[in-house]
Amino acid sequence: MTKEVNRLRGAGVDVIGLGAGEPDFDTPDFIKAAAIKAIEEGKTKYTSVDGIAELREAIASRFQKRYGVDCASDHVLVGCGAKHILFNALLASLNEGDEVIIPAPYWVSYPDMVRLAGGTPVIVPCSAADGFKLTADALRAALTPRSKWLIVNSPSNPTGAIYSHEELASLLKVVREHESVCVLSDEIYEQIIYDDEIFSSCAAVARDVSKDLTERVLVVNGVSKAYAMTGWRIGYGVGSVELIKGMAKIQSQSTSNACSVSQYASLAALTGDDGFMAARTSAFMARRDMVVAALNDMAGMVCDVPQGAFYVFPSCAGVLGKKDETGSVIASSLDFASYLLRVARVAVVAGEAFGMEGHIRISYATNDETLKTATRRITDAITQLR
Repeated sequence: MTKEVNRLRGAGVDVIGLGAGEPDFDTPDFIKAAAIKAIEEGKTKYTSVDGIAELREAIASRFQKRYGVDCASDHVLVGCGAKHILFNALLASLNEGDEVIIPAPYWVSYPDMVRLAGGTPVIVPCSAADGFKLTADALRAALTPRSKWLIVNSPSNPTGAIYSHEELASLLKVVREHESVCVLSDEIYEQIIYDDEIFSSCAAVARDVSKDLTERVLVVNGVSKAYAMTGWRIGYGVGSVELIKGMAKIQSQSTSNACSVSQYASLAALTGDDGFMAARTSAFMARRDMVVAALNDMAGMVCDVPQGAFYVFPSCAGVLGKKDETGSVIASSLDFASYLLRVARVAVVAGEAFGMEGHIRISYATNDETLKTATRRITDAITQLR
């Protein structure tokens, strides 16, 4: 969708893109200054495959302080973004035919990553009535002797849903019953939460359920979302020493180390003053409220209020079955997204990409005026359907 938006813009078409999953804010100056300093000091050579020692130590220290989970630098791998860490974990651990349980809606890359690593994705639909979150009963029903991983994403892309401590604990108690199953916890949006919600890391909850269970949790995080560093490509994984070593072996034969300059910038990000985040989160929350209200005022659209991240995942079921200006039926979320791009000149992402038909994903990580214009265009486009 982003590619199509860029193509249309290149042709002079006024298109609003609400598909990209990145903050519109700039990387903070102190982080950019750290990168410049690293370049000036010649820190532009190969690093250790698993990342510079200072960054891995900072990640381990931060993890231990935030979540109270014992952690040292040999529990940490630094990679070229959170996506890279996820891929390393799956490639290092899956045998042909191993199953990975993926609650839907899910981030678009999870199933294909599993397939490319030789595994079998097991998609478990999660309803809006359950907050788009996996329940213990649904997990138990999905587990088989071939189950290897459960993927949990909180806060969620695309829904913004957050698993509470109690909800994670109920899932981990089921996992504990199956010794071959581990949890891959994607926590990349952990610092973008709203309305006094409390974020619970899966590793911390695992410790509370049973201390030995922490060895079966891999936490994936990075600097992309919270620090507006999507292009710097730094993610990291925190898990058992055995798994991290395996992931590092995979990385050593693929990308080798992540960008040295980006690592020093990330070190500044994770050890510097993060006071700027409060204002950014407040801005995101105001945008969320504006977009949710606008969507719920549209005929045929229903939108829940997300608890975190910077997406809304409204139901468009009420517009499906209607006809566009050519007389063609809007039969799916992809049809609806295509219609909005063609008629409203607004790019959104169809829900089927996330394993959930009848929804669209909208990113509100852009300025207020753009969002107001976009929601007005969507409203006008919907009123044209018959």
